Amino acid sequence: MFKDNKRSIQAETLIGQGTSMEGTMISEASIRIEGEYRGDIECKANVIIGECGVARSNISAKEIVVAGKVIGDVATSGRLTITSSGSVQGSIQACGLHIQDGGMFSGACHMEQQQRQAAAKSAPPDDKGQKAKDSSKDKTRQAG
Repeated sequence: MFKDNKRSIQAETLIGQGTSMEGTMISEASIRIEGEYRGDIECKANVIIGECGVARSNISAKEIVVAGKVIGDVATSGRLTITSSGSVQGSIQACGLHIQDGGMFSGACHMEQQQRQAAAKSAPPDDKGQKAKDSSKDKTRQAG
């Protein structure tokens, strides 16, 4: 099922099946874990936990796809996808969440809007935008 994911993401860093690693990983490039990893992961790009992958980690990334198993907290500025074979045990903080049928999640979830959407909504309207809205109301009133 994971191979059918239309949003498939290629990874530049791979921890292959049969490989175990431990430590703190900080990366600018995408990461794919098919083996076992213990420790924190900070990634400015995307993180993929493959079907054979196990991450006993706190993960922070742009987007995260879990087809294997994650034990730890997950934070993403984009979307977290848990595929039908995926499992997350821990807290989730994300702007978007997609759990496919069969995917497992156990923990707490906090959803928030993307920063740019929130910033756009909280910004005061500029004079031009306000005037354009007012003039369109006037035209409506004149026509009616």
